[in-house]
Amino acid sequence: MPSSLLSLKFSKMAVSRLLGLAYGSMALFLSILHNVFLLYYVDIFVSVYKIDKQSFWIGETIFLLWNSFNDPLFGWMSDKKFLSPNSCKDITTTEVIKQRLRALSVHGPLFTLSFMSFWFLWTYPGLQFTVCLCVYDGLLTMVDLHHSALLADLALSAKDRTKLNFYSSVFGALGALSVFFSYAVWDKGDLDNFRMFCVMLTVFSFCGFFFSSRFLLKIFSEIHKKDDHFQSSSSDMSGYADNQPEVSLKVYVKQLRKHSNFQWFAAMNLVQVFHCHFNSNFFPLFLEHLLGEQLSSSTASLLLGASFMAPHINNLYFLSLCRKYGVYTVIQYLFYIKFSLSLFMFFIGPNYVVFLCLFIASNRIFTEGTCKLLNLVISDLVDEDCVIHGRKQAVSALMFGTTALLSKPGQTLAPLFGVSLLAFETGYDIFASDHGGALKINNAASENEDLLRSGCFNCLVYIPLLCALLQIVLWSKFTLHGKRLNWVKDVRSGAAWYTV
Repeated sequence: MPSSLLSLKFSKMAVSRLLGLAYGSMALFLSILHNVFLLYYVDIFVSVYKIDKQSFWIGETIFLLWNSFNDPLFGWMSDKKFLSPNSCKDITTTEVIKQRLRALSVHGPLFTLSFMSFWFLWTYPGLQFTVCLCVYDGLLTMVDLHHSALLADLALSAKDRTKLNFYSSVFGALGALSVFFSYAVWDKGDLDNFRMFCVMLTVFSFCGFFFSSRFLLKIFSEIHKKDDHFQSSSSDMSGYADNQPEVSLKVYVKQLRKHSNFQWFAAMNLVQVFHCHFNSNFFPLFLEHLLGEQLSSSTASLLLGASFMAPHINNLYFLSLCRKYGVYTVIQYLFYIKFSLSLFMFFIGPNYVVFLCLFIASNRIFTEGTCKLLNLVISDLVDEDCVIHGRKQAVSALMFGTTALLSKPGQTLAPLFGVSLLAFETGYDIFASDHGGALKINNAASENEDLLRSGCFNCLVYIPLLCALLQIVLWSKFTLHGKRLNWVKDVRSGAAWYTV
């Protein structure tokens, strides 16, 4: 559709809605692939391709190192030019957004092709495992960084950012449906149906990423043409920025070390990532040993599948609260609720099946829901970083990438700390990782099931209690809310800004 017709056909509100739909739809194209990847990539290499144990652990180790450093690496590659006042002097916010959309139109389709590389054996299993993991995670990081950075670049106000996050949650929930459909076609003995299913998902996401990013770019370009006020987001600070020295990586790290709100958030987020991965790792174990006799396998599988979708749906309500009360307050009360529910469960014990079932489900759902609000906080940190350091352009991707780097230890600490705590509580020191990401206890005699059940219950309650307590303390030190946040927004909006 010609741009002139576009401006005539849609009102400003309709165009705003189209922007939100195009932005949010990318969460659909990503989640329908990534959820399937998480469930089956290890199983297919171990059970079907018969990868040997040594190659598996070598691949996982290389992946762990690559996964830890590619977030800040790609963020730095994407945004380092914005740290130099001279090189970014003529780069407007409009051009920054266009660059991110062009990157998504390339990296998004490539990401979908990397997803397909897992389901067909094309070389030695050990080599394919390592190459596929690194390529997939690298492209996933590029897509996720640019998509998250757009949240900070496309909108400034909390209202507009929660609106964009709302669309992402809706489409993310739809993407979780691929988990349910995948069960119907997954068969280790005959992968033809599963492979065809993955091909269909890939084609759908390939086209989706390409056309949604191009469509978003087209709409955004049209809005910029007719918005005389949309200029550089930092034009009012340009004179100040021009006098600043070029920022190297070493200087940027020093700046972050002095950015107190970033440090308090990073510490809180580390605990949050730890808790999220602890829930994911031990969710099947808690179902088996605490609710195994009360729940059928089909009900347990349904509960597990629903846990992928429920956080997205639940997040829609949280976002409405964020628009009314602010993100800081909503997250603060979620920590209080987590602490209160854990304390309540601790006192009533493991024998109330209904409460236990609700607690296990809500513990994962609410914790994952909190994670989905944190991008809004990182976007505010992007604004504060831009203001306090007088940057001509915000370094959104770099900020998201650095935050991801500092949260990575939580992924490793979760199973290690959980295994140690379970060993202490149950007396069993031998734990083995099954290849679905859960942990199972071996050599547990049936006569000791009560001890095992009690130990699992203690772990189920102790971890959220401890995490909530730490997060309440750390979050109380975070000051980027209220007057401080309003001041940051006022400074950034001193230059005209487009909001959806």
